[in-house]
Amino acid sequence: MRTSHLLIGVFALALAGAGAFAWLAPSGPARVPELGLTTLQGKQLRFAELRGRPVLVTFWSISCPSCIEDIAKLTALYKALAGRGLEIIAIAMPYDPPSHVLALSRSRQIPYPVALDIRGEAARAFGDVHLTPTTFVIAPDGRVREQHTGALDVERVRALVLSLLPGNDTLDTQSAGG
Repeated sequence: MRTSHLLIGVFALALAGAGAFAWLAPSGPARVPELGLTTLQGKQLRFAELRGRPVLVTFWSISCPSCIEDIAKLTALYKALAGRGLEIIAIAMPYDPPSHVLALSRSRQIPYPVALDIRGEAARAFGDVHLTPTTFVIAPDGRVREQHTGALDVERVRALVLSLLPGNDTLDTQSAGG
């Protein structure tokens, strides 16, 4: 009798966890939303201006261990493919203090744009992002090609980005880290 109660309890817990994940995980847009962001350097960044090139957008938090680990992977990917057209944009969650985001960005020497989402407008526009890291790969035509919540599978993302770059028949063999 106790085994059946334990199994029912485990099943109920798993079901509740799956429901919470489904509720918290963003559904994501089919196309990149038309919105603008301000980077830590005060530069205005508009997604419409990035059309014609692949863009990787990652929502992250300074308190997220996976997000911090992903910085090195994203930096390597950016250094390997930015010259071929890839843009990476990191968007800090609304609850992260801007001064802490700036300090972490400087200490990790993040080479790609980091934007603040103080009012949560970007998180809402991208399907109500609550969990970090949440990453979107956007095709040059503005369509969201992939969305992933959790640690970055850099080799999978790298392969997808390479397929979206002009001249993708000459694959870059340099590893993006990971």
